[in-house]
Amino acid sequence: MQKPSLPKGTRDFGPEQMARRNYIFNKIKRTFEKYGFQPLETPSMENLSVLTGKYGDEGDQLLFKILNSGEFLKKTSPAEYESGEKAMLPKIAEKGLRYDLTVPFARYVVMNRHNVNLPFKRYQIQPVWRADRPQKGRYREFFQCDADVVGTDSLICEAEIIMMMTEVFGKLGLENYEIKINNRKLLGALAELAGASDKESDLLVAIDKLDKIGIDKVVEELKSKGFSDESLNKILPVLDLSGPNQNKISELESLFSDSETGKKGTEEIKEIFEILDTTNTPTDKVSLDLTLARGLSYYTGAIFEVKPLNVKMGSISGGGRYDDLTGVFGMPGLSGVGFSFGVDRIYDVMEELNLFPDEGLKTIDVMIAHFDNESLKYGLGVISKLRANDISSEIYPDIAKPKKQFTYANNKNIPFVIVIGSEEIKSGLLSFKNMKTGDQESLTIDQIIEKLK
Repeated sequence: MQKPSLPKGTRDFGPEQMARRNYIFNKIKRTFEKYGFQPLETPSMENLSVLTGKYGDEGDQLLFKILNSGEFLKKTSPAEYESGEKAMLPKIAEKGLRYDLTVPFARYVVMNRHNVNLPFKRYQIQPVWRADRPQKGRYREFFQCDADVVGTDSLICEAEIIMMMTEVFGKLGLENYEIKINNRKLLGALAELAGASDKESDLLVAIDKLDKIGIDKVVEELKSKGFSDESLNKILPVLDLSGPNQNKISELESLFSDSETGKKGTEEIKEIFEILDTTNTPTDKVSLDLTLARGLSYYTGAIFEVKPLNVKMGSISGGGRYDDLTGVFGMPGLSGVGFSFGVDRIYDVMEELNLFPDEGLKTIDVMIAHFDNESLKYGLGVISKLRANDISSEIYPDIAKPKKQFTYANNKNIPFVIVIGSEEIKSGLLSFKNMKTGDQESLTIDQIIEKLK
């Protein structure tokens, strides 16, 4: 007999886990809608032509490809097989599982350009897939909660991203975290400063690994890419900037006074902080960090990343500005900015810190317990009244001892139980029990409905 198993990097979610996940989803969804974002869904699979070339070479390697239906090998030749993956892939796979939600969103905007009302603010909560090596906090299938705005260059959008991050983490009870912000223009200006504009991509890739491999390994990698000691002496002090955000901005204004790219990046960062100040948004958890690079190649302006400080975990949110993501689909010049909450990592952090409230796990409002067939039948009439009043409820389906029924209710985190016996049927006063406190009172069904509402 075959033993059932799951693919590595994937998980099942039972009812209790789903209640907790939905608790997170609901907080995020309400916040997105509060800021004017509308829901959108796209297919799990996209044409590989849509996905490839948008995430850098490393990202392309992490795409899950879907084999064509039928005898796809008939369309291939031994010569193509010997030539390797790049020659074979177009012949055997035309589609792939989506890597993120941003590129499919860009594809949607271009395909629906005549119906989209700009600026277009959308949120999307769906799973994505990456052929990564599974480890703690890193899965091959995981949910993203994206919010993006396209059709505007306004830095209000960047500021609102920080506002939404702050609001969601506050609602979830997460207090110890850091929102890192940088700007790709500053990193481009840093490459200019080092006299290595032609190696900007190599610089970004190396800096993006700083947290994982450390500064010594980053220096080693940059040297292997042709960066001289003179170049590194200009780069490293900038990556080591410290102190209050305003001080860092002042240093950047001085450092990049002769660089148009650097001045533009600094001005954008400065304006974002000014908007946050105008809206009284707390910035004590926001840090300008020149080492933040984010590896995705489509970012062109501000970039964001959030990391918890009291749990060993990677980033739990991130995003940035992309000035021409839709250009690759034939619609150039449409600027956008967006970010994503990593729900699976947020879940792991909240579980480790014991931040899920009991009420967040509640499945239904009330259960009906009974003693015999007569009270079971009477209970069916009671539950129909509860449901007619939009009160989520269930009746224990079998004749069983009260202890077994109460245990069932406790295991499902049901806060209230209506107990029906012969006395309750005669009097019309039902026993209404609070499962948390143990308090019990006799009430009519109308009184119970009023309490539960």
